[in-house]
Amino acid sequence: MNKIKIFAPATVANVSCGFDAMAFALEDLGDDMLFTKNDSGKVSISKIEGAKLPFETQKNAASFVADAMLKDSNATFGVEIEIIKNYKPGSGLGSSAASSAGAAYAINELLGRPYNKTQLTKFAMLGEEVACGSQIADNVAGVIFGGFVLICNYEPLDIVSIPTPTELYVSVLHPQIELRTEEGRAILPKDIPLKMAVAQWSNVGGLISGLHTSDYNLIGRSVVDHIIEPVRKKMIPHFDAVKKAALADGALAVGISGSGPSIFALSKGEAQAKSVAESFKKTYTNKGIEFTTYVSKIGTQGVRKI
Repeated sequence: MNKIKIFAPATVANVSCGFDAMAFALEDLGDDMLFTKNDSGKVSISKIEGAKLPFETQKNAASFVADAMLKDSNATFGVEIEIIKNYKPGSGLGSSAASSAGAAYAINELLGRPYNKTQLTKFAMLGEEVACGSQIADNVAGVIFGGFVLICNYEPLDIVSIPTPTELYVSVLHPQIELRTEEGRAILPKDIPLKMAVAQWSNVGGLISGLHTSDYNLIGRSVVDHIIEPVRKKMIPHFDAVKKAALADGALAVGISGSGPSIFALSKGEAQAKSVAESFKKTYTNKGIEFTTYVSKIGTQGVRKI
């Protein structure tokens, strides 16, 4: 194989209660990337569309990951990368993770698949550090494994795939403002009351149980964030109004996607998810902020060839 084109999905991280430990992939929203072997022995980026991102190998998440993998595997070839961003960086939908994990997957294919999914996640985490300053696994694991994932441990890295109920859909509202991950992390509380922590990890357990048993009501009751959302929602205009309207319209749960500003809602069935997306639009119309909405199934396959 001398060339591969891939689709790297957007992701929703944290899923409200699972801060830095849970994420899921979307099926219908993501980036397209093309990787072509050459004889240069180096990694280069020849095209970036849809976003202003660095072309320098050591400053771009995708090329940084690709370079690290070629060096680790003692590869004798170089790679040229083309990146088509289909949604904006700073959206809270794992834009850098799509680039990082997409590169890890593609380079592994060009090398003949010497690395497993956990190893690919470790490489992709290097790209997250370049883009966001932290080697966080949730978004990139969602891209690589697909569906819902749980990061059980970082040392050693332990990732568990969680089943996805067949009728579970996600609606997303993306206000066209940029909130960088570093900003979202800077305002987080340093200390958490024990009672609040107990409620939070109980919700994680309830969410995982609901996903395993396709108990949609339990999923809805469990996707509640007592710790991060009360702080970060202040950075997202009209968050409370959006959440209230979506829940009234029948959404199972509503929360902040990653560090924001995107807001996600889980619903049972596509028709309900589309109705929630319309609720998003009604709430945000005439607020003086441009926005985009998406409706998607959970992307159980994750990153893939196209």
